[in-house]
Amino acid sequence: MDRRSFVGVTVMGGAGSLGQSVAHAAAATKERSVVQKALFGMLSVQRRAWEQGVASQALLEQGEEDLVVLMAEEAVLRQLPDGRLAAGVASDEAVTDPASNGEPVLFAWKKTGDRKYKDAADRMLAYLIDKAPKTSDGILHHINTAPQVWIDAMYMAPPFLAVAGRPDEAVKQVEGFRRYLWNPEKRLFSHIWSEAAKAFQRPDAWGVGNGWAAAGMTRVIAALPESMKDERERLRGHVREVLDGCLTHVRADGLFHDVVDRPETFVETNLAQMLSYTIYRGVAGGWLDRAYLAPAERMRQAAHSKVDPYGMVHGVCGSPMFDRSGTACEGQAFFLLMEAARRDVMR
Repeated sequence: MDRRSFVGVTVMGGAGSLGQSVAHAAAATKERSVVQKALFGMLSVQRRAWEQGVASQALLEQGEEDLVVLMAEEAVLRQLPDGRLAAGVASDEAVTDPASNGEPVLFAWKKTGDRKYKDAADRMLAYLIDKAPKTSDGILHHINTAPQVWIDAMYMAPPFLAVAGRPDEAVKQVEGFRRYLWNPEKRLFSHIWSEAAKAFQRPDAWGVGNGWAAAGMTRVIAALPESMKDERERLRGHVREVLDGCLTHVRADGLFHDVVDRPETFVETNLAQMLSYTIYRGVAGGWLDRAYLAPAERMRQAAHSKVDPYGMVHGVCGSPMFDRSGTACEGQAFFLLMEAARRDVMR
């Protein structure tokens, strides 16, 4: 081969490699742009206690540390005298929702050294342990206006209990919520149990509720100390069960119905994001088989298809009543959580 031919082949090969690099860079830039828009969309909406908490967690996992401190500042500013964080905005009846702010508030203390954040987190912990209404066997009610156990609480309280130094109580609450709400035949969680009636207030397998359960247990698993090996393995099994139960009902488009086993209910986006988040974190943690990545990728692509040009994720259980398709802070937050988890597992 003469020099001219050699140079031509080299340039052509280099151009191919350069083209691939440019394409990859463009795709990465596009993903960053979508994430940034979704983040702005999340920050634009009004937020109640759990919305402030899950938004703060999304910012924390995205590495937006300064924004986490600002969100924690607001959660502390609106802390009620009884210790409930961020509950000063239409959240008076919330028992477990305010605890979703606990981890970001603890992070703010570690980042700034300002003791007010630690004191606020301690007050939140004391509320859950000593003041919050509970069932006769010590499982947290979700609201203070009725003796009810909600699956939402699986995400709101146990992860904070685990990071705040009470992993034993975190596991106790997870197992209690599961005892009241798990349907072993369906391999799905029901939504609400009434202690007063000794019956389900809402037996439906609400999709987002099952997402709260899967993601909440995943966060607890990550926070448990090494000494709790048996408890961690048991929770991993619980996560696999609810993942498998939900994935039985995934639609061809990668989404689910609002009540996952009732196809007459509306098509909903957020469960796909919540399960994708759970899968990415489980695979990255080495406790979920990588075979789960295939459905996670399909669900993620389905969620991406629901993002509008301004970054709003459509088709989630919509604010303010969450009984129809729309947009919501938690839908924005779980898009960000999903993307952060995928980033970590794909490194």
